[in-house]
Amino acid sequence: MFSKSRINEPGPKAEADKPKAPEAPMTKPSMDFTPSAPKGKVAASVLSSDLTVVGNLRTTGDIQIEGTVEGDIRAHLLTVGESATIRGEIVADDIVVNGRVIGRVRGLKVRLTSTARVEGDIIHKTIAIESGAHFEGSVQRQEDPLASGRTSPTTLPPLRSSASAAADAPAPLASSSEAP
Repeated sequence: MFSKSRINEPGPKAEADKPKAPEAPMTKPSMDFTPSAPKGKVAASVLSSDLTVVGNLRTTGDIQIEGTVEGDIRAHLLTVGESATIRGEIVADDIVVNGRVIGRVRGLKVRLTSTARVEGDIIHKTIAIESGAHFEGSVQRQEDPLASGRTSPTTLPPLRSSASAAADAPAPLASSSEAP
């Protein structure tokens, strides 16, 4: 009555009796997902609205801030979301501010949207400020705003050798007691 053999089971036997074609070996693993960005282009990193970062951020890619950052940010494209607050200097090729920035802004292209709140100086090559944006600070146009360094009382000038320092020193003035 009960048999472990499948001989007595109903079903098509014709397929089971057919010889199987040999399977081709897999040369590379299959991809079960489709990349979200085209090859060579990396998607922007996103810091969500519930995230607080204390420290500096540096990337050569794009970044979108929705949360709070207490520190300096350097990126290629920086988007400050409406719910974002940044306390520090931001430096990028392209900057779009929708939220709040407390600190200096340096970028080739800077755009303040109508929801932007910026408290600090803006150094730019091109700038766009939409109606409704709140801005307190100075605006300065520079051909290369990314080249200007941050000046602070703790920043020391680069060390120079004594030979170059002597070459750069002004010539001593002649004393008044000497005759010409």
